[in-house]
Amino acid sequence: MEWTDEGIVLGVRRHGEASAIVELLTRAHGRHLGLVRGAASARMRPWLQPGNSVRAVWRARLDEHLGTYAIEGTRLRAAGLLASSHAVYGVTHLASLARLLPERDPHEDIYEMLERTLDDFDDAGEAAVHLVRFELAMLAELGFGLDLQTCAATGETTDLIYVSPKSGSAVSRTAGEPWRDRLLRLPPFLREDGRRQNAWSDQDLLDGFQLTGLFLLRHVLEPRGQGHSDARDGFISAVTRQRSKATVAS
Repeated sequence: MEWTDEGIVLGVRRHGEASAIVELLTRAHGRHLGLVRGAASARMRPWLQPGNSVRAVWRARLDEHLGTYAIEGTRLRAAGLLASSHAVYGVTHLASLARLLPERDPHEDIYEMLERTLDDFDDAGEAAVHLVRFELAMLAELGFGLDLQTCAATGETTDLIYVSPKSGSAVSRTAGEPWRDRLLRLPPFLREDGRRQNAWSDQDLLDGFQLTGLFLLRHVLEPRGQGHSDARDGFISAVTRQRSKATVAS
């Protein structure tokens, strides 16, 4: 058995003296593990960092075997990502989200979205928006997508500013006003009529994480006996601190 694919490094686990088991999210073969011999070498170490894109050749005698990877780095983001705390936490959290996908099951749209997210992590606020959208996409990919396009009460498609915590459906301003204290806020960057890039507030970002966090916990994590990763909380805190410093400086 042999195939060649693009992949993003999710994690690396040492195996023996010089080898490692490397976990990739690949474009056509999904989340896939393989043994990399010589992973501890000076040549290989820079490639095998979470967040990097690689070209991988996987070989095994049988499809169900662990197999081996021959890996070559194609886009080495890790060094740049390690320069900021929000990016370090963000990459770790993104990897934990990707691990929710069944192994060896292709999810090309998620792969492409992960790649775009990693490529746009310089600005903390933009990174936060990307991560909320990635969490939303993961919910849909796992079968728990939210309906944020139509009001659950009236069928309206405009002025949607709330989300029902029970159904995961959007609610319009008029329909939701009597129960606004019980509803979640739908941040502008998740609305079609929302404000454009860089126009959201810190509260908008927190509202986005509250929204996706509730449904991830209820539908995906708690049934598996899991909770949100520490990296998620670290990312949100790092983004908040960085944006506060930027506001003071300006």
